[in-house]
Amino acid sequence: MRGWHDILERITNFYLKVLNLPPQGSTIAPSLDYLHFFEITIMNLVALLIAGFAIYCVVRFYRRPGPPKKTPKSNPSILVELGLYAFLFSLFVLFWVVGFRQYIWMLEAPEDAMDVYVVGKQWMWQFSYPEGPGSVGVLYVPAGEPIRLHLTSRDVIHSFFVPEFRIKRDAVPGMYTTIWFQADEPGVYLALCAELCGIGHSEMRAGVVVLSPEEYQLWLDSRAPLPGELPGRVPPYLEEPTLLEPQQRLASIGRDAAARHGCLKCHSIDGTEHIGPTWYNLYGAWETMADGSLQYVDEAYITRYIMDPNFKRVAGYEPVMPSFMGQITPGEIAAIIEYMKALSTAPAVREGGHIFEGPPLAPFRPAPGTDTIPVGGE
Repeated sequence: MRGWHDILERITNFYLKVLNLPPQGSTIAPSLDYLHFFEITIMNLVALLIAGFAIYCVVRFYRRPGPPKKTPKSNPSILVELGLYAFLFSLFVLFWVVGFRQYIWMLEAPEDAMDVYVVGKQWMWQFSYPEGPGSVGVLYVPAGEPIRLHLTSRDVIHSFFVPEFRIKRDAVPGMYTTIWFQADEPGVYLALCAELCGIGHSEMRAGVVVLSPEEYQLWLDSRAPLPGELPGRVPPYLEEPTLLEPQQRLASIGRDAAARHGCLKCHSIDGTEHIGPTWYNLYGAWETMADGSLQYVDEAYITRYIMDPNFKRVAGYEPVMPSFMGQITPGEIAAIIEYMKALSTAPAVREGGHIFEGPPLAPFRPAPGTDTIPVGGE
């Protein structure tokens, strides 16, 4: 077993060197690299076979001086041709299945993952943590713990890319996208914007500082600069001054933001009837819509509802909510979502805030790209 491990390690190091790839810094990086290496190996073997066959044909059937010779006719077997086509199609299906499983794996973070809200804007990255602190230009994370990133943008489309982690995900204005990673070894990594976003695109960089659990807790408690900080970067503090206590939880910031923007004038937090749906047990629930379908309430739905409340009407409520596009920042939306999470201890199937009897559907999340199901869960 150790021998196979050594061979795999040598092959990996060979490909990393030949392809000039950065070191594997996350738990998902080896899996993605192995698929990449396998595809490259198969494609190069096929290319060598085609090139070898072409050279053979040039030498074997080269027309020499003198009268042309009669070349024997070849009668290829239909079974051989079908077998070759079946083999190539099987390779395509294999690559697709493995790649799709890896894509789903990168989207579905473990249940115990730590949430970090990432906001891109021209031309910097901002990071907010449920524990309270925020940073600009530097993302601090603990080693050995899964990290779920919720990405959005304040202006144009950006793309958060960490080459060592092999993760890349677009940050889109008005919605949240997610991706996760886990780095087991402390270190400093570079994050880039992989989507052309203006004249400062090449300078839109950030540092990902992976700390030991003890160092991370030290930063969480004091937000003091740490030895692993990237030199010359934007200081890792909140971009704008705030009167909030340094360790006020993001949920508390969300409560203040909801009150400041008038959200609590229409939405109750204790389940009582009001102008709009109650926030009690809303996040993670299946909400009944006016067309009879069930809508899963997550970050993406809440963000879109705040920006465009009339895109889908909740059953039992009039479409009276105004749009908050341009009035509320992505950071405030992230905080409000954390506040809604704190209010949702037992989400289930709702209609107008009333919980249906029977087994809840909330644990069964829809597949990526699907956020509604007909009534009955079919």
